[in-house]
Order: sequence, then C-alpha cells, then structure tokens
Amino acid sequence: MADDEAPSTLAKIAGAGAAVAAAWVAQRAVTLAWKTATGHRPPKPDEDLENRFVEIAAAAAVTAAAVAFAKVYTARGTARLAARVNANRAG
Repeated sequence: MADDEAPSTLAKIAGAGAAVAAAWVAQRAVTLAWKTATGHRPPKPDEDLENRFVEIAAAAAVTAAAVAFAKVYTARGTARLAARVNANRAG
C-alpha cells in the first residue's frame, strides 16, 4: 500500500472506537433478543455451572457471531469513510 493510501491516525482511532461501539450494541441486542426468546438473560461465564452446556455454547456462539458481524461491517464503513475524506483532502 502506498503512503498516500494509508489510513490516517484519526481514521484508525475512529475505526477502533466505532468497532467497540458496534460490538457493545451487538452484545446488548443479543442480550435483549435472548431474554425475549427465553425469558431470562444469556448465561455468563462466571455463573454457576448449573446451566446446560448447550445453552452456554449457544449463547457464546450467537454473541460472538453478532459481535464479529458488527465489527466487520463497522470496519468496512469506516474504511469507506476514511477513503472519502482522504479523496476530498487530496482533490
């Protein structure tokens, strides 16, 4: 990648902040959906092991997938925004 195509420090910081925010929103959405579907919050790692393994694995998989999806699409959107800002600065 050429130097003029490298994202600025501000774009990197904005992307990291947006990814953290998107992950938080995704996790909250999964918690709300889980509570709506099951009537209780998803199990947490520090809770008693009385929860069934299947429920713990399902909660972990759904949460991880939602967070990964949010982070990927946030990173893509931030990269597009940084490219537009850089294009406007250059031309």
